[in-house]
Amino acid sequence: MMDWIDFFEKWIWFGVAAIGFAILFNVPKRTLIPIFIMAALGGSVKLVLLHWGDSLVLGTLLGAVLIGFLSIYAAHFKHSPPFVFAIPAVIPMVPGSYAYYTMKGIIKLSNNSNTTDFVPLLNDTITNGFKTLFILMAIAIGVFAPMLLTRRDSAKQIKMPLLKQDKK
Repeated sequence: MMDWIDFFEKWIWFGVAAIGFAILFNVPKRTLIPIFIMAALGGSVKLVLLHWGDSLVLGTLLGAVLIGFLSIYAAHFKHSPPFVFAIPAVIPMVPGSYAYYTMKGIIKLSNNSNTTDFVPLLNDTITNGFKTLFILMAIAIGVFAPMLLTRRDSAKQIKMPLLKQDKK
C-alpha cells in the first residue's frame, strides 16, 4: 500500500514542477496557485490509478482530462485563457524516462553490429517508443477534449452551415 507520506510528497512535486514550468512560461502570478493545485490533483489521479493496477496511459488520460476541465473552470475566475493553466499543469506527466530510453535504444541500434543483441534491443526500443507515443497522445487528448467539448460557440458553428441562408 502506498504510504500517505510518499503520496503527499509526489503530490507536492507534481505541483512544484508545474510551478517551475509556469514561471518559465511567464504566466501571470495570479495563476500560480491554481496551476499548482491542478498539477497536484492530475498527478494524484494518475498515481492512484497506477496504485490500483490500471494502465499508465489510462491514468495519464484521466489526470489530463481532470486538468483540462479544471483549467476551464479556473479560466473563468482568474480571467486567463485555459491553456495558461492546462499546459504547465500537465507537463509533469510527460514520460521523460520512456523517451530517454527510446532515444538511447535508437543510438545503440545505430552502433550495434552484434546480431544476438539486436532483436532484444529493438524490442525494448519499440516498446518504450510506443509507451511514449501513447502517453503523449493521452495527454493531448485529455487536455484538448474538455476544451473542445465546452466551447460555447461549437453548437452554433455546427448548425450554421445547415441553416445558412444567403442574404441579398
